[in-house]
Amino acid sequence: MATQAPNQPQHNNPLHGFTLQQILELLLEQHGGFAPLAKQIPLKCFSNNPSIKSSLTFLRKTPWARTQVEELFIKLKLYQKTQKSE
Repeated sequence: MATQAPNQPQHNNPLHGFTLQQILELLLEQHGGFAPLAKQIPLKCFSNNPSIKSSLTFLRKTPWARTQVEELFIKLKLYQKTQKSE
């Protein structure tokens, strides 16, 4: 199995360089808050007394929910709108 050197950019990975918090904040900005995001991804952490901190805690402990958030981030191509300078 081939592995990449630690400092090589991952050009084929749109999530590379983004933390879960950045992904969540960009999705919230794109959707205009937790209520519209909860309509897109129906998770209690987005609809029941939501906060960044509680949502991040839930997403870090729940791989299937994190996958849904990451897939929406990729689907909306938010990684292209927030290009990181390399």
